[in-house]
Amino acid sequence: MSRWCAPLSLCLALLLVPVAQATTLTVAVAANFKTTLEQLVADYQAQTGVRVQISAGATGALYTQILHGAPYDLFLAADDVRPAQLVAQGLADPDSLSDYAIGVLAFWHPKGRADETTLAQWDQRLAMANPRTAPYGAAAEQVAQHLDILHRLRGKIVRGTNILHTFQYVQSGNAPAGLVSLAQLKAAEVPPQEYWLVPESWHGSLTQQGVVLTRSAHPQQAKALLQYLMARDDLLSQAGYAIPDDHQSR
Repeated sequence: MSRWCAPLSLCLALLLVPVAQATTLTVAVAANFKTTLEQLVADYQAQTGVRVQISAGATGALYTQILHGAPYDLFLAADDVRPAQLVAQGLADPDSLSDYAIGVLAFWHPKGRADETTLAQWDQRLAMANPRTAPYGAAAEQVAQHLDILHRLRGKIVRGTNILHTFQYVQSGNAPAGLVSLAQLKAAEVPPQEYWLVPESWHGSLTQQGVVLTRSAHPQQAKALLQYLMARDDLLSQAGYAIPDDHQSR
């Protein structure tokens, strides 16, 4: 994978790439990263004048939309699989492929203990995202397999179409607990005692990659936005993400 993330000074310089009047970028973003992206975009638009439209959803669903010609400029996935597939299919710029964040999975139990023992003994309704379309859902299922509790959860798993819907199931009380992203909990200011961080060794990678799509009418501006995002480690960390190793070398 090409690593083109530059020092902060160069990153800021790229923000000054000349843009046509009223340039608008359309970004397809994984549901877990929507709130964080909205915060970043507010500053980016103010500094550059480039407008950014956000379309959020499950990574797998967004990937399918791109395959069918959806007019996105930039794809911010919740995994490192679909962006690489788009590059292999000639639908994305290989030089732009970058790890922009690493997701963190959490067990959220608002009205009870949130710890390893509680999750390992869980036999009630549990909210999890669809593992076929949402990387956080695949990770949640791997956690259930690791703990050997899938048999106890048969008929009790509440499937969200994406990680946002999964969060809403717990938030609304439709499920007493769920496996959600730390970023969602941070954004909602959920008290830390209500959730427990799942060890990353219990599930596959939640490395989140971004890539500029070849059909973009504004590839330079799309690259500049991705590079701007990758220069904001402070915000990413505060939002509940781990920082990819390559960010540290900037």
